Amino acid sequence: MQTRLAPEYRDRADGLEAEAILRQCVHCGFCSATCPTYQLLGDELDSPRGRIYLIKQVLEGEAPSRKTQLHLDRCLTCRNCESTCPSGVQYGHLLDIGRKIVDEQVSRPLGEQALRWALKEGLPSPLFAPAMKAGQLLRGLLPAALKAKVPAAQDAGAWPAGQHARRVLLLAGCVQPAMLPNINRATARVLDAAGIQTLIAAKAGCCGALAFHLDDQEGGKAAMRTNIDAWWPLLESGSVEAIVSNASGCGVTVKEYGHILGNDPRYAAKAARISALARDLSELLPELAERLQGRVQPPDRRYAYHPPCTLQHGQKLRGGVETWLTQLGLNLRVAGNDAHLCCGSAGTYSVLQPQLAQQLRERKLLALGQAFGAPAPHAILSANIGCITHLQSGTGLPVRHWVEALDEALHA
Repeated sequence: MQTRLAPEYRDRADGLEAEAILRQCVHCGFCSATCPTYQLLGDELDSPRGRIYLIKQVLEGEAPSRKTQLHLDRCLTCRNCESTCPSGVQYGHLLDIGRKIVDEQVSRPLGEQALRWALKEGLPSPLFAPAMKAGQLLRGLLPAALKAKVPAAQDAGAWPAGQHARRVLLLAGCVQPAMLPNINRATARVLDAAGIQTLIAAKAGCCGALAFHLDDQEGGKAAMRTNIDAWWPLLESGSVEAIVSNASGCGVTVKEYGHILGNDPRYAAKAARISALARDLSELLPELAERLQGRVQPPDRRYAYHPPCTLQHGQKLRGGVETWLTQLGLNLRVAGNDAHLCCGSAGTYSVLQPQLAQQLRERKLLALGQAFGAPAPHAILSANIGCITHLQSGTGLPVRHWVEALDEALHA
């Protein structure tokens, strides 16, 4: 796609990057077929190709409008279009640049600004955990919309006390320890059973994705630098072999630290090394399956599995969870005709775009409920806290992380 940058973007690194990405696009339209918002709305400007044109127009000097901003906001950033694109267009990076440039020129309504500020400041805040605890204590009294965002309190069990020569760092996440603490503890127990010790760096926090995708890219980069500083001593000493994430949304961000901080003279090299060492928990499954074979006692349960977009499209990891959990004896299936599509969670999308998010959730739950044909599944599994909580808000079936099911089967 031919692009002529306006003078104000010719000397900007993000402008030049956007131009290079735009030139990869051949306007084929394959992306529209797998775009969830285009499927729902039928508007070309709510498809990847349409949004690419909107960003192109802005980069060529056309003033963006509130309508431009709304069409970019409606994108889930699921990156399904990247999996479909025959030309390898890095749409996710282009969208980040487009949103930043548009937000520099188009102001948002005060209510929208306040909601975005509350999300990016509140979710990673130290006050989030006590607020979540209070919400769980009063959960029965909460209105339905708020109750759906507050999961019931968990009995997370104990963190393993074993010491092992092999050690990994776990990105604990900003909301996961308070909302669903069993995910991290189940991760530590499963890795412990395989002879791997799990460490958490005390000063590491949010991966940076929250602020980065909520009009505050500099705030997101600051969170990334904080994590790098917290992890670096352990990496330099050779104490850990990998940085593991059990939330695929966080994991895809950490894997892109090298790209996002590539122009930072102080952090570029460190960020690249962090990204090279980042692993989704599912990437350890082949080794875990080998070490745990014969020790897993799967229950007689049917699990419908939802692979998050950040895992299959963002990290390009497909089929691993299904393959290895099945090999370990768990009865697991994906929703055949819908597995590639987004559930509507998409970070804070379910809060910012609730109507679209709910439509996508209902479609996803219908497909998951039919994963085994006539018999319904006993539970739904996924690999990202956002997907888990979003899906749980629309169904009475338990929705859990796959590592929790493996942990239960291992310690049955």
